[in-house]
Amino acid sequence: MWLFDLRKKGQSNRRDKTRPGIRFRFRNSVIAMAMAMTSIPSATVHADEGGVSYWLPGRFGSLAATPQVPGWSMGEVYYHSSVSAFGRTAAAREIQVGRIPATVNVDLNLRLNAQADLVLLNPTYTFATPVLGGQLAIGVIGLFGRSSANLDGTLTAAVGPLAMTRTGSIADSITSVGDLYPQATLKWNAGVHNFMAYVTGDIPVGAYSPTRLANLGIGHAAVDAGGGYTYFNPQTGHEFSAVAGFTYNFKNQDTQYQNGIDFHVDWGASQFLSKQLLVGLVGYAYQQITDDFGAHPVLGGFRSRVLGVGPQIGFLFPVGDMQGYLNLKGYGEFAAENRPAGWNTWLTFSISPTAPTSTVTPTRRIVTK
Repeated sequence: MWLFDLRKKGQSNRRDKTRPGIRFRFRNSVIAMAMAMTSIPSATVHADEGGVSYWLPGRFGSLAATPQVPGWSMGEVYYHSSVSAFGRTAAAREIQVGRIPATVNVDLNLRLNAQADLVLLNPTYTFATPVLGGQLAIGVIGLFGRSSANLDGTLTAAVGPLAMTRTGSIADSITSVGDLYPQATLKWNAGVHNFMAYVTGDIPVGAYSPTRLANLGIGHAAVDAGGGYTYFNPQTGHEFSAVAGFTYNFKNQDTQYQNGIDFHVDWGASQFLSKQLLVGLVGYAYQQITDDFGAHPVLGGFRSRVLGVGPQIGFLFPVGDMQGYLNLKGYGEFAAENRPAGWNTWLTFSISPTAPTSTVTPTRRIVTK
């Protein structure tokens, strides 16, 4: 979520010393601004086992490392994605759903299509008391939504050591709840420079079955940790953020499959055109760096990769004595390997505490998420 001081004209007689054409009104400090950092589970097909990974690129965006105003905040996200894949990536889902043994050859003449429409809620509490000189925030993400997928082409079925093929289609959909995603962040501010360390993970309590083509849970636990940096100059409105991390996946006890470790980078760049409106670009890179364990021989190590880039626009506004933020961003994916690719959009609405209006200059600048 982004927080901004939207006090009415006349509440401050301080001169605005920003460059001509951009009239940001900051009081006492850089006013709290940040995007709701939400994780989306892989309710559609994305990577690793059967094409499904814990980490979904695009989780972090602009101002990711800036601290928040202390107190409770709530982020809501509507997420839509549409992806497709061919060959081995599509066959990976058929192998999992059909429980096809390693001794059976799988026909790779397949196409996979998958869509997801999800609503996420992300309550977060930011502590006022410093921890290790930084600002601690703890939250959890829950979701509800619909996931659908279908396979078309030459389907393989196994009966013992024998394999049979037919031309046809398999379709599946589910509407339910997903896994839970706790997250903790620790952030530091030094003028226009902001730094963050984070840890998050997956508690596998969502709707999942290894024999379903569409799921809202991933069927195993995961831990993800990393760090981020944000450059934000309130005098010019320039901003750039990047967050990198690694994901470790635990074994799926239903399938005895374990996804490899992945490395990911999310970034965002924006320009404030006014104190309420920003525009910019977002992007991500995802690369699996170790092989999967338990994969069918036809899949090999099944390391996945994808890149994505797209536009964003955000708008800040008061909500009573709170701060509201609305952001729309979208990604087009390319350079995918062993992973379905397509496009996805994120519509974020968040409510957060408003920055303090005290006339006493603080000893520490507050730039918040």
